[in-house]
Amino acid sequence: MAQTQSTSSHRRLAVVVGAIAAVIILVLLSAFVWPRWAVKSSDGASSSPSQSQTSAAATPTISATALPTDATTLLKTMPDSVLSFARVKASAATDWSSATPIEEYTVVYSTGDTAKDVTLKVAQWSTADSAKKQYDALAATLTGQELGSGNVKVSGSTTGTYVVKSDAADAKKAVALWQNGTVVLQASGEKAAVQEFYKQFPL
Repeated sequence: MAQTQSTSSHRRLAVVVGAIAAVIILVLLSAFVWPRWAVKSSDGASSSPSQSQTSAAATPTISATALPTDATTLLKTMPDSVLSFARVKASAATDWSSATPIEEYTVVYSTGDTAKDVTLKVAQWSTADSAKKQYDALAATLTGQELGSGNVKVSGSTTGTYVVKSDAADAKKAVALWQNGTVVLQASGEKAAVQEFYKQFPL
């Protein structure tokens, strides 16, 4: 009788131990295999779909100002927005009148924070050579630290050059200058804003 009770006790103990082992295995599987609640991401936070690294492209939080009804083809190529910058002003200009462009405009883009406004000057000449001459003249006046330079390419063909420099009068600001065929553009403003802006400008 005592032997029978001992055998029964051993069986119950074996069942209990087996059940505990099964629970431990399930806990470990759920922690490190699926759904991986114990696994940390590289920044130390728990992995979760809500912490996805993907983010939507930047878009403006303010509305773009409409162009004049008599806007020329050149002015119409100025986009409503570039990343989070929206066009808030567009007007005829004469800053480069000595170089006799066909037309010239000043266009201001803003995120809503005026400290980060980007002022774009754009003008067009009858020939690419005339535009290049103006580009070279303007580039010679930029004396700040160079932040970037290279060729402007359209469909694999070089259509001009560009240079980006910090503003010699204010290191927190920058100027991006580029030529694309018969058009010359110059963007100026807060350094980080200009560097974001010119890289995404479509012309």
